[in-house]
Amino acid sequence: MHLVSLIYASKITDKIHEDGVVDIVQKARISNEKLDVTGLLCFDNSFFLQCLEGSREAVNKLYAKISSDPRHANAILLQYEEISKRQFAKWGMGLALPTKSNSVSFLKYSRRAQFNPFEMSGESAKQLLLALAKKSEIQ
Repeated sequence: MHLVSLIYASKITDKIHEDGVVDIVQKARISNEKLDVTGLLCFDNSFFLQCLEGSREAVNKLYAKISSDPRHANAILLQYEEISKRQFAKWGMGLALPTKSNSVSFLKYSRRAQFNPFEMSGESAKQLLLALAKKSEIQ
C-alpha cells in the first residue's frame, strides 16, 4: 500500500462556527479511524485547509466525498503526493482553530496574517499545517 498526502482548500458555504466544526471533526475522527486516514484541518469561519493522509484509495474516496459536500464550495487541490511516512499520524483528524498565535504562522507562509489558503501554494500550505501541528493548541 502506498501512502499519499492530499492537501486541499475550500470555502465554507454556510457560516459554520467552532462548535459545528468541532462536531464535524469528531465524526471525521471516527470515520477516518476506520479508513486508516489521518490529517489536520485548519478552519477560520471562511475557509477550510486540510491535509489527508492514508492509502491512495481511501484518501481519494474521502476527497471525492468532501468535494461534493454542500458545506464546501470551490474545493481546490493544492498538493497531492506519495509519502514515506505520515506527518499527522497522531490525529484521526487534528483541528487548528483561529488563534492570535496562529496568525503569525499564517503570515509566515502566506501573503498576509489573514488566513486565505486560496492565496497559498501547495508547499506553503503543507509547511503551514506542519507548523500548526507543532503547537499545543491542536485539538
